[in-house]
Amino acid sequence: MRIPTSAALAALGGALVLGLTVAPAAQAAPATADCTTDAFGIAGKYGEFVLGDDVHSPDAEGAVAVGGNADFRGGFSVGNELTAAQVDALPGRASLVVRGDLLNGGSATVVMKGNAVVGGEVKDRAVELHNGTFSKKADLIDFDAEFTKLRAYSDALAKESATSGAEVKLDGSRLTFTGTDSGRNVFTVPASQLEKATDIFIKVPAGATTIVNVTGQAYDMAAAGTTGFFLSGGQDFVLDDKLQSANGGVVRAKLLWNFPDATKIVKSSKAAWPGSVLAPDAHLELGTAAPVNGSVWVASLHGSGGAETHHFPFTGCLPEVPGTPSTPSPSTTPSGTPSTTPPATATATPSASVPPSGEATPSGTPSGTTTPGAPAPSASPSEPGDGDLATTGSSNMIPITIGGALVVAAGASMVVVARRRKRA
Repeated sequence: MRIPTSAALAALGGALVLGLTVAPAAQAAPATADCTTDAFGIAGKYGEFVLGDDVHSPDAEGAVAVGGNADFRGGFSVGNELTAAQVDALPGRASLVVRGDLLNGGSATVVMKGNAVVGGEVKDRAVELHNGTFSKKADLIDFDAEFTKLRAYSDALAKESATSGAEVKLDGSRLTFTGTDSGRNVFTVPASQLEKATDIFIKVPAGATTIVNVTGQAYDMAAAGTTGFFLSGGQDFVLDDKLQSANGGVVRAKLLWNFPDATKIVKSSKAAWPGSVLAPDAHLELGTAAPVNGSVWVASLHGSGGAETHHFPFTGCLPEVPGTPSTPSPSTTPSGTPSTTPPATATATPSASVPPSGEATPSGTPSGTTTPGAPAPSASPSEPGDGDLATTGSSNMIPITIGGALVVAAGASMVVVARRRKRA
């Protein structure tokens, strides 16, 4: 069959035009930021990770690990909101780990999902397990080593420079954090300023990691009687609670409060506290009402009544090597391979007195992400925000154009050869 030269060139040209039209959209993909989502290692798999004693009731929705004694005499349940994958990722599949003694006082300590591991004595009443096993072991987790890592990481995060455009503004009793970076926003605020806020507002692009470094040795949220945290991922502010949060919970899941120097933190019983709390040298007083909607990594803990820890694991992307400049927005950062290498250990002495620990430090896969409930109506008028936008570009156009030109040239040569053969 004879193929006219003009027809062949037209067909090849049409294919080239189609390729130039479709290729950029097909190959455009968001770049991976140079950061890790597993910065806290074993500690990050637990909703309560405590170096010393944990005195708490009535429950923790996630996993609980206690390096000292656990006093659950008011009754306590553990791990009800864990997924099967999150249980499998825990050391020994243990959603309750107590290195010291477990005091029940006749009340029930119930492990809803996973196993229970206790190093000391279980006093007054046995642990109740729904689908796991109980074992005696004091060295499942090396708490001292894990808290050495947490301290080093907390100190390094505190040295992160505030990101460009990050603003902290106190207006009367209203404190507002505003960040514009779609990758990570870093703020620094003195505890004394944070204590003056009755209402705290945080506005960052949806999907961005937020680090709030709080300076000072003590923070008392009850000093101003803080009543609410309002979050925004670029649209309306939403008063955070278990069943409602900005952008379906994306903002609070990537929100970290870092207290590198604190020895005592008091949470107001009037406000649910969104985000995770890293305070490796501090005693955390949760109060008697309102939860923490995130994980807590602290030296010791006390709470009762509605002062629970709700299972909203931290999913933010933190620097692989803290102390380096903040990572640019994913829309402008070349892709890289995230690392799960834990930060270098420090030589700080643990602040709490705890029993000796063993050396075993089993680890598992990173925990999954819990999806919170749908957001409720907003608490303030709508504001335009900086949502995440899909990126397109012409970086792939030059290779495609050159390749297309070669295809056209090759096609034309094939047609000429075919015609010469036919004449011969």
